[in-house]
Amino acid sequence: MSEPPGAAVSLAAAPPTDTPSKSLTAQRVQPLRRPGRWIVTAVVLVLVAQIVHGLATNPFYQWGRFRYWFLRPAILDGLGITLEVAALSAVFGLLGGILLALGRLSGSPVLRAVSWTYTWQFRSVPLIVVLIFLYNFSALYKTLSLGIPFGPAFFTFDESRLATDLTVAVVGLSLNEAAYAAEVVRGGVLSVDQGQHEAAAALGLPKGYQFTRIVFPQALRSITPNYVNQLIGLIKSTSLVFYVSLLDLFGSVQSMGSTYPGDIVPLLLVATVWYLVLTSVVSVVQGDPTRSAGTYSGAGAGLQGLIAATTKKGSGLAEPIADAINHLIKSGQYGKWLAAYNLSNEAVDKAQVNPPGLPLDNS
Repeated sequence: MSEPPGAAVSLAAAPPTDTPSKSLTAQRVQPLRRPGRWIVTAVVLVLVAQIVHGLATNPFYQWGRFRYWFLRPAILDGLGITLEVAALSAVFGLLGGILLALGRLSGSPVLRAVSWTYTWQFRSVPLIVVLIFLYNFSALYKTLSLGIPFGPAFFTFDESRLATDLTVAVVGLSLNEAAYAAEVVRGGVLSVDQGQHEAAAALGLPKGYQFTRIVFPQALRSITPNYVNQLIGLIKSTSLVFYVSLLDLFGSVQSMGSTYPGDIVPLLLVATVWYLVLTSVVSVVQGDPTRSAGTYSGAGAGLQGLIAATTKKGSGLAEPIADAINHLIKSGQYGKWLAAYNLSNEAVDKAQVNPPGLPLDNS
């Protein structure tokens, strides 16, 4: 007997709506077929197998001679020069890049113009041209002097004695590297939240301290991976110093290849493997940049209430100032300041556990 329209139906009589039917639960879910992926995978595997087979069976590679040359003293000496040139150029290039980046970010139009011109010029000129130009620099200037512009010289240097092959290589690579490092550093500094700059300025910290202790450590999260890529390119660029008569790894291989022309292929394989080793080590050393640089987002929540009570309402400075102070707490500088004024560490503990939005109880 059917119920009239509008009649109430008890819950016991209502059929369950959320119970899956047995036919649906008994069906097996079929994964989506991707024939294109399988075809591409098969093609790649075939190509890899052919390459490996060719490397292993082609007698032209002369793997026996490869093993002979791989650890020869001439090769290892060239490898040492490569490491020396790369290390010195990386350090000087990064220091020059930091100075250029600060110039680009400076309020002085002269510094901005000079930094931009330097970066534009050295990013436009090929590195081999820079090296050859420096190698023949003594033809333009026999001596170098330091003194008053358009006036007497206090110190004079013989350029031909200073410009050794190693010096020319390091200077050329450093000048070129500084132009690229400047953009990496500038991009990293600009990636730091503007509130961090405002918070550091509101605390009255000196400009140098703001950059070295607050801005630059946070910028390292962006600088590190990008500059590691630059280091990989720098290691490969050291192969060009052979053209300024410096026997680095590639120069040693070239020299041995001219003496033993039948071993040119295994010698090139030796250089290839050593460059792979060097770049792989740099990639592994890179690690996780955020782990070493630290994480700063949201760090000042515990101090926000105290600072909000002492700053102008609606100024928006409470959170960035809290971030800056909490950074000082994490870096240990806050504790050192307390010790300098013979204060206890309770202020640190209170600052870290203070609930957001509430001032500290100073009673």
